[in-house]
Amino acid sequence: MSEILEVSNLSKTFKLSRKQQKLKNLKKPIITAADSVSFKSYEGEVFGLLGPNGAGKTTIMRMLATLIKPVSGDAKIGGFSVVKQPQSVRQSIGFLTNELKLDDFFTPNYLFNFFSEMHGIPTDKAAERKRMLFEKFGIDKFAEVKVANLSQGMKQKISIVISIVHDPHIIIFDEPTNGLDVITAKVVTDFLMEQKAQGKSVILSTHIFSLIESLCDRVGIIIDGKIVACDTVMEIAGDKTFEEAFFDIYRRTTGEAV
Repeated sequence: MSEILEVSNLSKTFKLSRKQQKLKNLKKPIITAADSVSFKSYEGEVFGLLGPNGAGKTTIMRMLATLIKPVSGDAKIGGFSVVKQPQSVRQSIGFLTNELKLDDFFTPNYLFNFFSEMHGIPTDKAAERKRMLFEKFGIDKFAEVKVANLSQGMKQKISIVISIVHDPHIIIFDEPTNGLDVITAKVVTDFLMEQKAQGKSVILSTHIFSLIESLCDRVGIIIDGKIVACDTVMEIAGDKTFEEAFFDIYRRTTGEAV
């Protein structure tokens, strides 16, 4: 398989306010969210980034999506550097984050049309893609309903749809099922499996073991901003359950009892 993503020594630090520093009981007002992170993902696979809340998953995903810049290191997505060629990276990927806030006054129809125009998709092609995606995700009946009047699950479906209006070959989803009911979560996971079956590459972050086990070909475990294991679920688990193996790794890495 050919590499679709190569992350090389990617690091990111954030400066804290005095209040944040005090709350975290830190001696210095700097926190390292990603510490020389390196891993690879291959074309046509689902790669999962697994770790507890605060481990650095979202920071890494945001750097891959070129929303924030690393302080050092780089990543190449589809051959494009997130540092030197951010615009080419953005055109190559579909990115979903829980931080995406949909304006309450807009409708799904408006949002889809807006993002289609932003990506330069011809009107007839955009209309056909909207019909297909709205039907797949059950948005068609709510196409003219304002976002403010939609359920959280429907908002998540709309967020997914507008992130892939341009039919990207590489999909980067940060915590795609977080906070969703079981029905909506299944719609999302089924969609990701369909994308894999079409030969597309998926990189996702999560803290949910079952999502990693059911979807991912390989997984990178991140703890305190560092990748501490990276392999197939089966190789990492060995003769244990994947959850047991994860907590063994967590205890060895942090020294904490869980």
